[in-house]
Amino acid sequence: MHSNHLLLEEPIRMASILEPSKASFFPAMTKIVGTLGPKSRSVEVIASCLNAGMSVARFDFSWGNTEYHQETLENLKAAVKSTKKLCAVMLDTVGPELQVANKTGNPISLLGDGLVVLTPDRGQEPSSQLLPINFDGLSKAVKKGDTIFVGQYLFTGSETTSVWLEVSEVKGEDVVCSVKNSATLAGSLFTLHASQIHIDLPTLSAQDKEVISSWGLQNKIDFLSLSYTRHAEDVRQAREFLNKLGDLSQTQIFAKIENMEGLTHFDEILQEADGIILSRGNLGIDLPPEKVFLFQKAALYKCNMAGKPAVVTRVVDSMTDNLRPTRAEATDVANAVLDGSDAILLGAETLRGLYPVDTISTVGRICAEAEKVFNQDLYFKKTVKYVGEPMTHLESIASSAVRAAIKVKASVIICFTSSGRAARLIAKYRPTMPVLSVVVPRLKTNQLKWSFTGAFEARQSLLVRGLYPMLADPRHPVIYQCNKRVSSEGCS
Repeated sequence: MHSNHLLLEEPIRMASILEPSKASFFPAMTKIVGTLGPKSRSVEVIASCLNAGMSVARFDFSWGNTEYHQETLENLKAAVKSTKKLCAVMLDTVGPELQVANKTGNPISLLGDGLVVLTPDRGQEPSSQLLPINFDGLSKAVKKGDTIFVGQYLFTGSETTSVWLEVSEVKGEDVVCSVKNSATLAGSLFTLHASQIHIDLPTLSAQDKEVISSWGLQNKIDFLSLSYTRHAEDVRQAREFLNKLGDLSQTQIFAKIENMEGLTHFDEILQEADGIILSRGNLGIDLPPEKVFLFQKAALYKCNMAGKPAVVTRVVDSMTDNLRPTRAEATDVANAVLDGSDAILLGAETLRGLYPVDTISTVGRICAEAEKVFNQDLYFKKTVKYVGEPMTHLESIASSAVRAAIKVKASVIICFTSSGRAARLIAKYRPTMPVLSVVVPRLKTNQLKWSFTGAFEARQSLLVRGLYPMLADPRHPVIYQCNKRVSSEGCS
């Protein structure tokens, strides 16, 4: 760990805190991922979310069928067209997630010090004494004394809607648990998390593969959020599967770190993945509470030095039902920015929350304020030292561009790129000004037809801090000449 905090060293005048923030042409440089669902799937609401600062739309296939999500996506396309704002699409897999299906939707009350049985018999009706789960091997994975958490899907952590269980005994395929706190489980879907227990299920399930090869392929998704990534091999297998689908070979894989296995193998996962999502909800169950912030700081530092986007989740849970975040949540958002997060991911807050647009707007304003006191000078020196010498030519150009832009107090850095790599390298050094990534389309053919690339690269910049993509017009004379040179000389 590094003890130097990235807050500006100069003292802040207390009176300046009360001064209204100046309006900026560019929104917060930290990006916002919004999960679209029942409260945020209409064209009007999605358009408002885009205007408020959402740059990536997350489609969570833990619930809802492909028809439902396709309708939402069509609404997103209409909103993008009306607002003229780019938005990337992220498909979030189910993975080895343990679930309790409550088909009736009736609330289930569990009393502290009582007993409840977890059974793989899905034909049973959920009740306060019995919860049917979607995994046959739980009885073989747990032992007496193990901790199990059950909560509403995308739980907010409220003690009244989530419950802690302790394994009392195993009876055949059933697991008998004592209830540690009274709670009422509400909704049609509950998730179950066995703390620090290996679940013998594939990271990319058969259901995930079906969704990716149909809905994902049809819509050429920009990002795949690989839930419960536990090993680097999980990422390699997912990439191999995407490559076989052809049109998804450019889709970026973001490894979702949700448990101790993922934490233990973090370094090798980071090498394979295009980016990392720190799923703090489940991590907060596996880790002691006092260790969560240490993992966040260490993981974000590693992602920053590797030049790979890092996304933090679960920051303003209370805004699912409230118009304003708590003081602790507002501080948490700011600390995520100061720790080096590229993006903030909103789950329940936008999926079923009462104030999806206000939540995005509030998080964006907090991020913008935190960015003003980010110690870029210290960060730049640490990054250059980490990279070491000799630098690659591209790394040298990127770091020099940032240094020069800061010295002349430039308003913006403009980078022409075809693959997006150069722009991402510039963003890696966290310049204080926005980086305008002008993606130059490249002409390609599959022997049957000609087409231009560039749309993928432009949208994938929407998850990198400080990058603002634009797709250049391939008919422009300058771009045409650039394409000719790339075709004859190749592209790094």
